[in-house]
Amino acid sequence: MFTGFYRIAVGAAKVHVANPRANASELLKLYRKACSNKAAALVTPELSLTGATCGDLMLHVKLLDEAMDALASLAAETERSSTILVVGLPLKIRCGLYNVLAVLQNGEIKGFIPKENLVNFGGVSESRVFCSAHELGCDTVKIGVSEIPIGTHLSFNDTNDLVFSCVHYSDLTSPNSYAADLALGGANILFVSGAQAAGAGSALARKAALEAISAQYSCVCAFANAPCSESTTDMVFDGQRIVCENGRTIASGELFERDEALTFTEICPAWMDYNRRAASLFSGNQIHQDAESIDVEQTEKITSLKFRKFRRLPFVPEDETARAARCEEILNIQTAGLAKRIEHTHSKALVIGLSGGLDSTLALLVCARACDLLKLPRTFITAVTMPGMGMTSRTHDNAKDLALALKTDFREIPIGDAVIQHFKDIGHDPKKLDVVYENSQARERTQILMDLANERGGLVVGTGDLSEIALGWSTYNGDHMSMYAVNADVPKTLIRYIVEHCAQNASKRIAAILRDVNATPVSPELLPGGSQKTEGILGSYDLHDFFLYHFIRHGETKENLLALARATFDAKEFPDAELSRVLDLFLRRFFTQQFKRNCSPDGPKVGSVALSPRGEWVMPSDAESFM
Repeated sequence: MFTGFYRIAVGAAKVHVANPRANASELLKLYRKACSNKAAALVTPELSLTGATCGDLMLHVKLLDEAMDALASLAAETERSSTILVVGLPLKIRCGLYNVLAVLQNGEIKGFIPKENLVNFGGVSESRVFCSAHELGCDTVKIGVSEIPIGTHLSFNDTNDLVFSCVHYSDLTSPNSYAADLALGGANILFVSGAQAAGAGSALARKAALEAISAQYSCVCAFANAPCSESTTDMVFDGQRIVCENGRTIASGELFERDEALTFTEICPAWMDYNRRAASLFSGNQIHQDAESIDVEQTEKITSLKFRKFRRLPFVPEDETARAARCEEILNIQTAGLAKRIEHTHSKALVIGLSGGLDSTLALLVCARACDLLKLPRTFITAVTMPGMGMTSRTHDNAKDLALALKTDFREIPIGDAVIQHFKDIGHDPKKLDVVYENSQARERTQILMDLANERGGLVVGTGDLSEIALGWSTYNGDHMSMYAVNADVPKTLIRYIVEHCAQNASKRIAAILRDVNATPVSPELLPGGSQKTEGILGSYDLHDFFLYHFIRHGETKENLLALARATFDAKEFPDAELSRVLDLFLRRFFTQQFKRNCSPDGPKVGSVALSPRGEWVMPSDAESFM
């Protein structure tokens, strides 16, 4: 069961140009569908009650009166539901005519939002008909016996955590946009109405603009454009419907649908508020005072998701082209950071331990790129494999073959005898396969790497990744420690794709090694027999990265983390008991392992989720879990 989620709808009804009664009837069909689907709100296009292409007909008093009658009839229809309806119409105020959005709920008109930036290009001349909001000389307008608030800076609050404002698309995207005022006024959702003519690439341009704005203001932008049934003379409209959240499109509808186009999704306003608290841009002393807050009836929250799908791998772009670009960008960031550290410390070598697993493989690839960037020979890298009690021939051979293929200075230093001697020194029974047995190997390997770095005047390059750091899945002062941790901000689920990306751009020999590394189960290989599997102990890294993302990015509760996982992962693959087990383990380890993170080495930040104690994630080591 979810808490804090709302369902919203963006729709475009069939338009009957200059026929408000017919348009009201079409909009009512959409509204009733939104209500039946328990939507908190439905936003429709600009001038949806008359059509946007009426031209000089918009000035006719009969059309204006019918538009007001249609608005009144729609407002009356909202009396039986808490669902909010946003429609557009021309509104006559004294001698001026304004292009406004009307917010309807509970049988009332809650407010009017006039358009400020009139469009006067591309065959459109809105100033021929409308006045700009700049010319509005009042903050209320009398409709019947009611004084209705009017203005560009209206904010609507449902007395819970849903706070929204309405804005015309041209106002949202204009150079002098007041969108920042709306966000600083507390609006976490912007309902955006438009009548933007279609053109080659226009839908993609609007999508990019809405994603950018939603990221800039940590908000939801829900946009409804005029439908193709509005098209006339030289203009065609596409009926674009799109919802963007914090820089990502979370829902969109088909373009050029002709009848009753409606798109639903679910949102959590608390996510926007959490991001704003995390970003000092929205601190309390900056709340914009021009925004007028209007209470609306509390809208209905939902307890289950019907339309929204969450990404199984939130750190990994779904689009193949975007994923390749992300992988290359991360490699460049890692490489640049390591190269700077080499130059600054005047290092004479890079020393790295190779396990034949994912993390050390990526770290070695970054080392090779850094050498190439600095025009250093690959022998600048001392790549060391240190077979112990559990290393398999598969991982050993992959580590050795990759180091040789990259033309590094490869060394093999077995640690078995040294660890056995250590057991004798401390009186530990080597038959006791406990944490001492495992961690002694990790610390022995780290000692070897540190000593080699001292010998060569170099740096030990760390291999641990973000997922392991979150869980504290490392031996304290063993593999936990290095002089520069190139993978510290890269989650395990993304590392697989980066290694595959490198394989696609490598020689046939190296590509084969990298793909076999990717196909090898994740294991610390510290116990004899080769049967030790990390994900068999911890659970799938798909789950851990999913929980990590939503915990850090959205500040989600334990209950919602579990609900999100249930809604995202196949129950056959991850039964409910396994989801609960892994979530409990994730939260327990995350809260108890901060002491390791507090003394972790430097490493390059590459994403929006990072756990560096130097400002990215500040947390006391002894904090008790409130989850």
